[in-house]
Amino acid sequence: MDYSHPELAERLAAEYVAGSLRGPARRRFEALLPAHPVMRQAVREWQTRLMPLTVSVEPQAPPAAVWDRIEASIGGGSLAARPAPAAPSWWQRLALWRGLAAFATVAAVSLGVLLARPQPAQPPIVVVLNATGATADGAVVPATFVASISGDGRSMVTRPIARVSLQASRALELWAVPAQGAPRSLGLVSAQSATVVRGERMLDNADALAVSLEPPGGSPTGAPTGPVLWAGKLGT
Repeated sequence: MDYSHPELAERLAAEYVAGSLRGPARRRFEALLPAHPVMRQAVREWQTRLMPLTVSVEPQAPPAAVWDRIEASIGGGSLAARPAPAAPSWWQRLALWRGLAAFATVAAVSLGVLLARPQPAQPPIVVVLNATGATADGAVVPATFVASISGDGRSMVTRPIARVSLQASRALELWAVPAQGAPRSLGLVSAQSATVVRGERMLDNADALAVSLEPPGGSPTGAPTGPVLWAGKLGT
């Protein structure tokens, strides 16, 4: 398998960053990273694309029980069993770990992200939209278009696997397609780079995503007027 192939590197990097690449496949991918600069670059790009999804997370104060579990997990025992103010806190005992400062910083950031959520965080969902075979006024249409959806369904990052060269009189429009009924526009998306899409309940009742070719300002009718270039199913 040619892991340096751009489309394969993009697909694996998207699954890796989103968390859907697991088990032996994830460990194999991590082992291959040092020897494949194309894969490392793809991972960095997907991390950049998915960062906007974190803006919808509201800070939450963690319950006291969380700190009890953290204390127990690092061998400090229960807070209730700790003798009184004279005993050093587990924060003070962390001074022994100064030699691992870099690791501790990364761990603290990861812990902060986890504790900011009132419920277990749901990983983003990566949806691959495959080319339908329709043409875009002679432009070469890449085989896939990727949409990364946040766990709460309120944010999405879209990107074509390869840049699409469109005429100035054309644009790409993203649609949420229900199993029954008319598609709903989610707005225009870039033909060459990542686009962040946000909205409340934007994927309610949606069965698939589609990208169509439209005039510069989008469809004038509220429904796709040009050819649908990519489409992909939602769900598991």
